[in-house]
Amino acid sequence: MQVSAVNRSVADRLHSAAIRLLRRLRREDDAMGLTPARASALSVLVFGGRPLTLGALAQAEQVSAPTVTRLIVGMERDGLVRRKADAKDGRVVWLHPTAKGARLLHAGRRRRVAALEANLATLEPAERETLAAATAILERVLREPGIAGGSSTGGETT
Repeated sequence: MQVSAVNRSVADRLHSAAIRLLRRLRREDDAMGLTPARASALSVLVFGGRPLTLGALAQAEQVSAPTVTRLIVGMERDGLVRRKADAKDGRVVWLHPTAKGARLLHAGRRRRVAALEANLATLEPAERETLAAATAILERVLREPGIAGGSSTGGETT
C-alpha cells in the first residue's frame, strides 16, 4: 500500500471510530438534561478556559450567530450561562458559564470518563499502553494549526 492509501485508510477508520465513540459516550449526557446542541455550546464555554463572544462561540460550534443566540437565551434563562458587557467596548458581550453550568458539565464529563474507563478496563495492559501512545499522538495532531481543526477557538467537548 502507498503512504497516501495508508493515510486514507487510517483516517477513514479513525473517523468512524471517533464517531462511534462519541455516540456511545453521548448516552451518558442524558443525565444532564441538555440537548446535544446546548451541551456542546456550554462545553466550549466551560472547558475552553475563557469567555467568548456570541460570534466566537458560533464560529467554534460552526453555526450561525442567530442559532447561538437562541441557545444562549435558553441557557441564560436556565441559569447555565451569563452575559457580561465588555468594560472597554459596550458593544461587546462576553459569555461566561455560571457555577451551575460548570457543575453540570463537569459532572457530565465525569460520567463520560467513567464509562470510557470501564471499557478500557476490559483491555489487556499492552492495548491500554498502545491507546495511551495513540492518544498522545492525536493530542499533538489536534494542537497543530491547520491540521484536523487544530488550534480552534473552542475547547474540549463534554
